[in-house]
Amino acid sequence: MDRAQALADRAADAAVLKLFHHHLYEYGRGVRGLFLMTVSLQQSFPVVAKLRGDGIDHFVQQVSANKVNVFFGREAFVAVVRSFVTKPLNLLSPEEDFMLGTLLGYDKEQQCRRFLGKVAVGCCPLAAE
Repeated sequence: MDRAQALADRAADAAVLKLFHHHLYEYGRGVRGLFLMTVSLQQSFPVVAKLRGDGIDHFVQQVSANKVNVFFGREAFVAVVRSFVTKPLNLLSPEEDFMLGTLLGYDKEQQCRRFLGKVAVGCCPLAAE
């Protein structure tokens, strides 16, 4: 690996950790109950270590050989995610996609419009995704 790539990798790692610590701040303040970060396998190691050390429930889903989804937050939220996120996120049913978006704290109206678009009910124009 050349020097430029090593610097870029370090910058990416620092950005991931900065975002992760912001999520921990929001979690501690009760802003949201569930978080999702898609990170490289290497970047997941300090994230998962911190979650374990702080006793925060989490679930790691393999995305590819070098990428993972790290779900973390309140125990009940993570337990629900564990129960249905058993396949790639783009293969979730419209109902599962709706549940996940709602648990992650996404805008409820936008989630409803997204769901309606996925089930082709089409009563309302889709919100921009």
